[in-house]
Amino acid sequence: MGTGRATAEDTGAGATGAVGAPSSFLSATATAGDAAGESVEAAVGDAEAVRAAGLVGAGVRPPEPAVLAALRARPLRFPLTRASLRCWAYLAVGAVLGLVTAVLLLALTALGLGLSVVGVGLPLLLAVALSGLPAGALERRRLRLVEPEPVPDPHRALPGAGRRARLRTRLRERATWRELAHTLLVAPPLAAAGLGLTALLLFSAALVVSPVVVRVLAPETVMLIPGHAVPGPLHALPFTAAGLAGLYLGGPAGALLTTAHVRLARLLLGPREEDSGGRVLELTRSRARLADAFEAERRRIERDLHDGAQQQLVALTMTLGLAAHELRGHAGSDGAGAGGARVDGVDVAGAGADGADGPAAALALVDRARGEARQALEQLRALVRGIHPQVLTDHGLAAAVAEVALRHPVPVEVDLDLPGRLPGPVETTAYFTVTEALTNAAKHSGATAVTVHGRVADGRLVLQVTDDGRGGADPAAGAGLQGLADRVAILRGRLMVTSPTGGPTRLRLEVPCSG
Repeated sequence: MGTGRATAEDTGAGATGAVGAPSSFLSATATAGDAAGESVEAAVGDAEAVRAAGLVGAGVRPPEPAVLAALRARPLRFPLTRASLRCWAYLAVGAVLGLVTAVLLLALTALGLGLSVVGVGLPLLLAVALSGLPAGALERRRLRLVEPEPVPDPHRALPGAGRRARLRTRLRERATWRELAHTLLVAPPLAAAGLGLTALLLFSAALVVSPVVVRVLAPETVMLIPGHAVPGPLHALPFTAAGLAGLYLGGPAGALLTTAHVRLARLLLGPREEDSGGRVLELTRSRARLADAFEAERRRIERDLHDGAQQQLVALTMTLGLAAHELRGHAGSDGAGAGGARVDGVDVAGAGADGADGPAAALALVDRARGEARQALEQLRALVRGIHPQVLTDHGLAAAVAEVALRHPVPVEVDLDLPGRLPGPVETTAYFTVTEALTNAAKHSGATAVTVHGRVADGRLVLQVTDDGRGGADPAAGAGLQGLADRVAILRGRLMVTSPTGGPTRLRLEVPCSG
């Protein structure tokens, strides 16, 4: 067969994880071996839309924030690292931006509600609704201060769209309302927490330098704690120790608060599965529609060839047969005469052998044309069967595979135990998978026997074609399996081919019967 894959099922090497991936693909790897030779691997996976990196809810756990990873790696030294300073800077900037944003949004909301009675406030309320867009974009950029992996923009690109179209699209996107929720509900508490931590850090820093402050302000009275004066610099040393402890503990506190920022930003400001779900669903539906249209067009071509050109060739063959019969009759009567010949009302000069030369030559040409027409008719019938066999439409997969096996040059054993008729797309995909496998076995593998085995288990058609050929097939040698991969991908099935050097070659198809 023409392609191959050594899988865990056949070699015991362990699951590869490539089969059943959420996208359709055809891959190959060659592994050098000993006397057994080389094995070439290929896989065709089932089809769903490939999940983009960073999607929330895609079934893959998001990566751990870099700040938390650094804190876990070096918990004691973290307050002394540059990452701790980045966290403090991030939280301080966030506190200022959060305060400014809250004041602006409160002012716009109050002004918009007050002026909405005269219609002037509606644009202001719309601006509040869309305020999450610039705030979310700024937050995603600000995250780069503490997170090396950027949060992707969840919005669709709208190149060339007008202002109204862009506005309508943004209002319909769920990401817009998640960004607004982050701006109104999530950012203020986090900004308040960041502001509190910043104040604590500033107070701790002031305590660290308290001996210097006491010495500079002497003999003025300095009270670091209300009601308790500090007599001198030496008495301020405990406050220095407390300030150092506050700065040290502020490192892990800032890291944990920054981690909360990062995780909430990924959840609300990054792309999610439902953002692209509609586009993926529409893409899947459009691909299915294209497949249905292709199948309908192929059946139309098969019907036109069967009812048009094929019938004309049959009529031509019959006409040539009648012409040959008439010419043989004329040639016999001309041979019996002595003086001349008359063919179709036309006198032919000459006698004997010379009189028979014209009809005999014409008879030979008619016989030759009849043979060529018969050959063209056989080729046309084979072409029609290759486009879509009528037996598959009338009697189902088992009968169609049995018919192919009878015409195959290599002995084929068919063992198909099906409960009845399967959905049309499933039968068509399975049929052309079998024909492709049998074609590859006859052309490339040097097989002496082929087995076709099929069952329906757990609502899936499991079909396997095995030949005893030489194996070592190359999946890149042709595009046949890639076309089958695309067809199987539409039905959310999978196609696996195993072809180690020396054989045997196995092609296994699994496709849901609900396809």
